[in-house]
Amino acid sequence: MASRRAVFSWACFDFANSAFGTLVGTFIYATYFTKGIAADYISGTQQWGVAVAVSALLIAFLSPPLGALADAYAWKRRLMLAFIALAAAGSAALFFPQSGDVLWALSLFVLANTAIELAIVFNNGFLPELAPSEKQGKISGMAWGFGYLGGLLCLLAALFGFVQTDTPLFGLAKEGAQNVRATNLLVAAWLLVFSFPMLLWLKERRTPRPSQGIAKIASDSFRRVGETLRSVRSYREVFWLLVARAFYNDGLVTVFAFGAIYATGTFGFETSEVILFGIALNVCAGFGAFAFGFLEDRIGSRTTIAISLVCLILASGAALFVQSREAFWACAIALGIFIGPNQSASRVFLSRSIPLEKANEFFGFFALSGKVTAFAGPLACGQLTALFGSQRVGMAVVPTLMLIGLVILLTKTREAVR
Repeated sequence: MASRRAVFSWACFDFANSAFGTLVGTFIYATYFTKGIAADYISGTQQWGVAVAVSALLIAFLSPPLGALADAYAWKRRLMLAFIALAAAGSAALFFPQSGDVLWALSLFVLANTAIELAIVFNNGFLPELAPSEKQGKISGMAWGFGYLGGLLCLLAALFGFVQTDTPLFGLAKEGAQNVRATNLLVAAWLLVFSFPMLLWLKERRTPRPSQGIAKIASDSFRRVGETLRSVRSYREVFWLLVARAFYNDGLVTVFAFGAIYATGTFGFETSEVILFGIALNVCAGFGAFAFGFLEDRIGSRTTIAISLVCLILASGAALFVQSREAFWACAIALGIFIGPNQSASRVFLSRSIPLEKANEFFGFFALSGKVTAFAGPLACGQLTALFGSQRVGMAVVPTLMLIGLVILLTKTREAVR
């Protein structure tokens, strides 16, 4: 068992990176893009879906070789730091695009989103080193809950410091949505500041070894990926978890990418309402992840994933048909409660099923499973929205993908015990 300080510093990165997903990917910049940069809601929804899909594909194909590289050279910490810096730079640059700067805005979003997701791969790779199998559910759940707290606090700072105020901080103007765009600078600073404990206290178990040139690095990375792919039959539970997750996580990616856009376009939420909506979801998600973290160590990761998926399917399905804001709020809160446990339990299921010496590589495949088909959900949502002129039709892909993942999980996997 690692020291409390090491576990805390590991959880701090969940606290740090959640600001990007919450403010940029879901509740503020995504809606600002459709309202303030794109020509209209429909085209903006479609364009945002393409950007999310491109980022997902980049993450999918970069994660396994980079994970293998981290295992081969004990470089997960230094690679994590490099991608944190790149994500912060990309997020800060999102301050500059304005109305009509569609390609510029989407390119910066793809850069920053890809970088933050790759940093998460290496952070996840530390989990098997931090605690024995029987305690990983609690630690992962607490960290995920801590992450939602980070997203919540950053969202509150954005609400009262930049958006929902007559006098935005630092003399920012409301003309040209300068105060809204400045929330990207807040995200960049948040990511850097709260990643700092990891720099101080989270160490590699092995001593990083020097590389032998770019050609050798590439060769080692792809050789290790190839060896794992050839031996995948030895890791049956991992294989089917990754297949199931390729579907149900695609549904979650679509929720994150279009949840706020759906609330804005279908139910008429204003920017300030979207932020309050995000605050409520983060509170519920943090509570769910924290509470299920303790329960998961008793009932198992697979059972936790299955319970969360059933509830997510029911809530997302109901959200397609409700007409009132109050009913939509109820569906959204239910989604929030079970999103956190689903993500945390998936991470623990994998951690309990893999060899320690290949942790980063397997978490690279974990990222691949979450992203290799993740273009499908957002892309389908955007295209169906454009085709039918209805966001309700587009969002129908969410419960469909989750149902497919649930069926695979229940029929192809067993509970993971190291």
